[in-house]
Amino acid sequence: MPKMKKPLIKKVKILFVFLFTWIFLQTALIIIDGVNDELATVDAAVILGNKVELDRHPSNRLKARLDKAVDLYDEGYFRTIIVSGGIGVEGFDEEKVMKEYLVNKGIPSENIIEDNNGYNTYMTAENSKAIMQELGLDSVMVITQFFHISRTKLAFKKFGFEEVYSAHAEIFELRDVYSTLREFPAYYKYLFK
Repeated sequence: MPKMKKPLIKKVKILFVFLFTWIFLQTALIIIDGVNDELATVDAAVILGNKVELDRHPSNRLKARLDKAVDLYDEGYFRTIIVSGGIGVEGFDEEKVMKEYLVNKGIPSENIIEDNNGYNTYMTAENSKAIMQELGLDSVMVITQFFHISRTKLAFKKFGFEEVYSAHAEIFELRDVYSTLREFPAYYKYLFK
């Protein structure tokens, strides 16, 4: 009887090593993709929403996304910006706070389009496609956290964007470790959606 258990233990070990290697490699690819910005002159940038603090200011994560967009806008990479978000648990419309922040940084209000139905990455991609088709815009750059880039590009490609350029917010927090690991299952959920 003990002889039969050894092959099972060996198979479990092999499976564990395979799964660990797969998760490790996929996570490494997500990080590499996320920190290597793919910049090009595009028709529009899409900034994905994030938490708004109780004082109605963008969280540090959201502020970093917005600041990245301001820098790229000033460098001439795009003229149209879509701010995408929804009403967070704090009770604020993320996209309105985002737009206000960008306007205060000198971006003309008429160059900023609000998507108030961007409650998740998939919805942001779907809404951005509809908005951009209506305006006759094709090329896009997504701006979000580094760990979120791969899944965001995947979602946008699923909605028909041929090329999705990207830029990551220049902020790193301890919680990014958890967020990065969470992207492994999230990426495959979107892949098979």
